[in-house]
Amino acid sequence: MSNFSRQMSLASSLIKRLQRRSSAASTRSFTTTEGHRPTIVHKRSIDILHDPWFNKGTAFSMTERDRLDLRGLLPPNVMSPEQQIDRFMADLKRLEVNARDGPSDPYALAKWRILNRLHDRNETMYYKVLIAKIAEYAPIVYTPTVGLVCQNYSGLFKRPRGMYFSAADRGEMMSMVYNWPADQVDMIVVTDGSRILGLGDLGVQGIGISIGKLDLYVAAAGINPQRVLPVMIDVGTNNEKLLKDPLYLGLQEHRLDGEEYIQVIDEFMEAVFTRWPNVIVQFEDFQSKWAFKLLQRYRNTYRMFNDDVQGTAGVAIAGLLGAVRAQGKPMIDFPKQKIVVAGAGSAGIGVLNAARKTMARMLGNNESAFEGARSQFWVVDAKGLITEERENVDPDALPFARKIKEISRQGLREGDSLVEVVRQVKPDVLLGLSAVGGLFSKEVLEALKCSTSTRPAIFAMSNPTKNAECTPEEAFSILGENIIFASGSPFNDVDLGNGLIGHCNQGNNMYLFPGIGLGTLLSGASIISDGMLQAASECLAAYMTEEEVLKGIIYPSISSIRDITKEVAAAVVKEAIEEDLAEGYREMDARELRKLSQEEILTYVKNNMWSPEYPTVVYKED
Repeated sequence: MSNFSRQMSLASSLIKRLQRRSSAASTRSFTTTEGHRPTIVHKRSIDILHDPWFNKGTAFSMTERDRLDLRGLLPPNVMSPEQQIDRFMADLKRLEVNARDGPSDPYALAKWRILNRLHDRNETMYYKVLIAKIAEYAPIVYTPTVGLVCQNYSGLFKRPRGMYFSAADRGEMMSMVYNWPADQVDMIVVTDGSRILGLGDLGVQGIGISIGKLDLYVAAAGINPQRVLPVMIDVGTNNEKLLKDPLYLGLQEHRLDGEEYIQVIDEFMEAVFTRWPNVIVQFEDFQSKWAFKLLQRYRNTYRMFNDDVQGTAGVAIAGLLGAVRAQGKPMIDFPKQKIVVAGAGSAGIGVLNAARKTMARMLGNNESAFEGARSQFWVVDAKGLITEERENVDPDALPFARKIKEISRQGLREGDSLVEVVRQVKPDVLLGLSAVGGLFSKEVLEALKCSTSTRPAIFAMSNPTKNAECTPEEAFSILGENIIFASGSPFNDVDLGNGLIGHCNQGNNMYLFPGIGLGTLLSGASIISDGMLQAASECLAAYMTEEEVLKGIIYPSISSIRDITKEVAAAVVKEAIEEDLAEGYREMDARELRKLSQEEILTYVKNNMWSPEYPTVVYKED
């Protein structure tokens, strides 16, 4: 063939390839990157049956059994995934009682044990069951049962899951991260165990919260389970019981503090982002004194967020906006709401900051709007109403300390009790993030009867269940049917008689953090901005229909979590594009992302959500 002919042939081939690309771009048919491609493994026989990432159990086909030297190692009947689920569910119902370690072991913990055993032997089946029964099992793998798991983790520990970095590993973390077998990690949840839910310092046992949270990232957001990493940073514990417990698995020394503590966290962050530059790190259950400092230290440098501060705030904002809608008003009326907040820890201050920014945005998003929004909040901590007279006010709470001139007109003073504040302010919303069970006593709820709102809202948001500020039964029995009730942990709806239902809305962080993580991942955003978090909250608030909110339903059903997460992730991607933060993901670069319509963004998100389907397994020698 002559040079001319070869050049013409190459040109023709190039034109055809460009035409194919152009055609694909015009139809925008996004192929899932989490699809059904064969999985290449480097192990066979009994080894693959002992690997939960690749084990299918009785679902291995006969050809796979021959390819992988499994024939004779499994019963001869090949079962479908549906049959496997049926068998597991039958076993679960039968074993719930038998799995209890005596009468003091709750059924919820027994369920966790059984699910954990499945997780240890077959990850795909575990997530298949979890997704199919998410409303039933989310409270088992996450709050409230995960709190019980963490309290008993040293006794429950059977096999390692995740990574442990400790104060004893200083100077070694950069090499340690290469001990993790996955070359790609998309999502890390890290804790130092210092403030697990409302249970205090649980030390190394806090790893349970990281594991549970990532289970929900997989189930709700479709993050590939082979690309998640639970992490515990063990800097000691101040829990005297654990320090004296001979069976405790962590460092038995008091917690590091000050600059030494920061150096450990700095080293960890540098190490994980060096190995996995595009990973997202979610901080979980760090004590208040560090939660804000670490968030401010890293948020403009790394792809990270703190769910206790930002996730809790986002879910609360969505609920607060929903409560406005439930009053028959537009969400734009939110800046008129009077809000009494009980609790000035990291979660409480996080909600306050987010609510203030939301109000300011609705009022014009300028300095005077931001200052004006401050006057809509009254913050009460263990010492009472916080005012400018308070000595040694936490710097994070200081912007919300009431001015003496303001409160004297309302008949209030520094340190007034929650009852007195509610009685005088007559708030639209009573918001609890105190971790003090029963704080909304009969007296406090009676005082809320004086609210100027046609439909006051009670948010008892502290976890776990025993730390809820009140129960829905208490709220509805004292205040009647015309209230909005939300909680952090799950409660049953209340039968009010005459066919009326008092709806209990669980303001679960699960509604937002999976979508925030997935949206950040798929946008390739360099940081997680306030705008992205706000977009997530507003998306959740708008998810409910007008008919539902007027019935008092302000949060959707957990059973819809995959669809909710898809919508929230799409809103986060869209905001990242608008803020020019999006850098793209895999084959979808920033330029292509900007071309997508709203519908196409939703399709792009859906196609990148992992589903627990068994892939074809192919053996290849190392």
